[in-house]
Amino acid sequence: MKRKTYLLLFFFLFGMFLSPNQAQDVKLVNGGFEDKPRFGKKDEYFNIKGWYDCGALDFKWESPPDIHQGVNRDTSFWGNTQGSNQGKTYLGMVVRESESYESLSQRLAMPLRAGKCYSFSVFLSRSPSYISGVANSDKEKNFTEPTVLRVWGGEGLCDEKELLLESPPIDHSEWREYSFKIEPSRDYRHIRIEAFWKTPLLFPYNGHILVDNASDFKLIPCEENVELYVANKVERAPKKVRKMPAHKAKKKKEVVFERGKKEVKIDTIVYTKPKSEKILSLDRNKLKKGENIRIDKLYFEADTSSINVESFEVLNEVFDFLNQNEDIIIEIQGHTNNIPSDEYCDKLSTARAKAVANYLVSKGIQEERIMYKGWGKRRPMTTNRTAMGRKMNQRVEIKIISIG
Repeated sequence: MKRKTYLLLFFFLFGMFLSPNQAQDVKLVNGGFEDKPRFGKKDEYFNIKGWYDCGALDFKWESPPDIHQGVNRDTSFWGNTQGSNQGKTYLGMVVRESESYESLSQRLAMPLRAGKCYSFSVFLSRSPSYISGVANSDKEKNFTEPTVLRVWGGEGLCDEKELLLESPPIDHSEWREYSFKIEPSRDYRHIRIEAFWKTPLLFPYNGHILVDNASDFKLIPCEENVELYVANKVERAPKKVRKMPAHKAKKKKEVVFERGKKEVKIDTIVYTKPKSEKILSLDRNKLKKGENIRIDKLYFEADTSSINVESFEVLNEVFDFLNQNEDIIIEIQGHTNNIPSDEYCDKLSTARAKAVANYLVSKGIQEERIMYKGWGKRRPMTTNRTAMGRKMNQRVEIKIISIG
């Protein structure tokens, strides 16, 4: 009886130690994307072990992601002969000029906790060749434009509640390790990884990204500085010194390994993302009168002109630019997608443009330097036939009215 009581007490205390509200490392199932090699076929649905194909919900008319063979390169899909970073297989995802993109989702064994910080790393690459067919055509195209990887936190499979990380555009054919610091603003039990176009984006394009060896989400102290870095492995060119900006070079070490019978020396360089990196990167010398610039990462509450707190970063960047260039006059332009009512579109787009203008004026920019206008749905960037197209058309832009 005593023994039974002690056991119950032990499990009770152990359960308290592993309280549901206590943050821990969060395991990722099949981060190496190990599965049977196969390419995504239209109208042929399949899931990758541990992952759910979100395209089955978002873009039912398109094919799912690919699982590439990383050992026997003679058996390749789409002309891709890239070997894996680790294991036998790896993931390939595309973005398309038809405004669709590929993505996968997973339910985590433990949630990512709000107010906690995690480190996450993944190996990314791009193949010089990725030739595939396109929808409603018998032609093939090379999907090789640089593409980014995004990871979202969500409350259900394929949910996109909060963007947790975004890689730079991947334009290299060797595997490189990218590491990130993640700080969720709320608890998330699901994640979604997706290929996406580099932004700011004028028109969708055909591109792809290769993904392998994604890590678990490791709990770290929030004060620890683990900003984006890239472990870049490049074969050393004889008698050449590789130069880079001082703010990017963090450390350098020599690694030696064997490739078959040949010894190869490699420089491993860890890059640190500059803290001053801008969202819009406005450059006076590259601007001209009449030019339109889309304000990326500007968010409003649904169907209102109320600006979300997450938008202040990019709006403050616009303010800093205008404050430093007092001879520039701009017009804030609001646009919507093809919501049925013309009157509603005009009203909403004007209200959002005015809200942005008022924000900049409240920060100290002279009112006479900022005009605003709502275009409603009269100037779409792309088609409104898809969800992605409608999302792109609902935007706010800066037009350069006068410079100098």
